[in-house]
Amino acid sequence: MPKKYDQDLREHAVRMVLDKRAADGCSQRVAMDAVGASLGIAPATIRNWMPRPGEEPAATGAAKPRESLEEENRRLRRELAETRRANEILKKASAFFRSGTRPPHDEMIRFIDEHRDRFGVEPICRALRATDCGFITSRGYRAAKSRPRCARAIRDDVLVEEVKRLHAQNYGVYGHRKMWYAMRREGWMIGRDQTARLMRTAGLHGVRRGRRPFTTVPSKLPDHRPDLVERDFHALAPNMLWVADITYVRTVSGFAYTAFITDACTRKIVGWSVASSLSTQALPMIALQQAIATTPAARQGGRLVHHSDRGVQYVSLAYTDTLAEHGVAPSVGTVGDSYDNALAETVNGLYKAELIYSRTTWPSTSAVELATLEWVTWWNHQRLHEALGYRTPVEVEASYDQSQTRTLVTT
Repeated sequence: MPKKYDQDLREHAVRMVLDKRAADGCSQRVAMDAVGASLGIAPATIRNWMPRPGEEPAATGAAKPRESLEEENRRLRRELAETRRANEILKKASAFFRSGTRPPHDEMIRFIDEHRDRFGVEPICRALRATDCGFITSRGYRAAKSRPRCARAIRDDVLVEEVKRLHAQNYGVYGHRKMWYAMRREGWMIGRDQTARLMRTAGLHGVRRGRRPFTTVPSKLPDHRPDLVERDFHALAPNMLWVADITYVRTVSGFAYTAFITDACTRKIVGWSVASSLSTQALPMIALQQAIATTPAARQGGRLVHHSDRGVQYVSLAYTDTLAEHGVAPSVGTVGDSYDNALAETVNGLYKAELIYSRTTWPSTSAVELATLEWVTWWNHQRLHEALGYRTPVEVEASYDQSQTRTLVTT
């Protein structure tokens, strides 16, 4: 096995050969034989270390230590710069390695495309390949960029644009599950995981509901109305159970208050109102009158139950009399327990997450009212509800009416 000689020993041997020739006036071969015998190194090995004709021999004497120090400083500065660059690359790529697995091929290519002008291809690949998850090589990146685009990539371009359109059309609130159903309803036969991947490619995501502020002011008057629902928000037919609640919206000019009445069977918002006051006549009464006017509630013969919390608006005499006038049975939950009116709380939470929180500020109550009008129309006619088997409230209502019509025809 050949011996390995360090750089200092090589330079020392070359310097001795040159000094021997200068002192004795002998040939280079004679000098190499003498030095090789003294150091125990073959003359042929020393010959490989000797400078070629026209090359300057290595510096000798006192100047050598100063130049070595300068080279060492340059090397340390270069290594420090490379380390800092590698750290910046790892920070930029930290999102890739949260799952603890190798990133998808397309995402690695996209990451290099975004940062190659700043860091360069080789430094990115070298820094990220040192991680436990691994990364694509610079050669693999160039091969991926030079090969023709595959059919999947071309189809993804079309699907991504369709995903963006549908996501924006639905207030930008759908996650990958509802987007999957929405895409299939549009005629695109794709999988759920594929939909999630396309949404990541497009930088899209759904919204999540936050905590709902406390808004219910309990009535100081005794209320003996029963809880006819008992947290069971399932109804066999439309207009058998309505749930009602009030929420508020911060505006530049103060507060706007929104009241909803939702059908438990179809999840359809049958009545709503927006006002700058919490008074019964200005807010929940308008929503109730709309619900009664636009549904066959008056023809239910006492089968319809109206469920709410014990807020002062819903236990007021005017509201109670209106329910009794149209044969609607009142039902209330306990004080301070949101689970007793969970379905209405869910509607309020979705209203806040999908519409209200999409803007930083609301200029006025009128702006909130107009936006709520559009959102309720979308909710009833276009929004896919998981509880309805990813159908819309209008579709569920129409399906029930058709089944009732077929039943009457057969009988």
